[in-house]
Amino acid sequence: MKDLGFGLTMTVMGMGVTFLTLCLLILIIRLLSKLFPYRKEEETGKESK
Repeated sequence: MKDLGFGLTMTVMGMGVTFLTLCLLILIIRLLSKLFPYRKEEETGKESK
């Protein structure tokens, strides 16, 4: 029973750490997208004239 409790505790902790890491990654991606917004490339034909 002791091993089962330890296994469940490690499982829950592992899933929690994974979830928190994914949330942190989402926050970093959102921050970077606000700092460096996507801009479409302008047509090259207009710039050459």
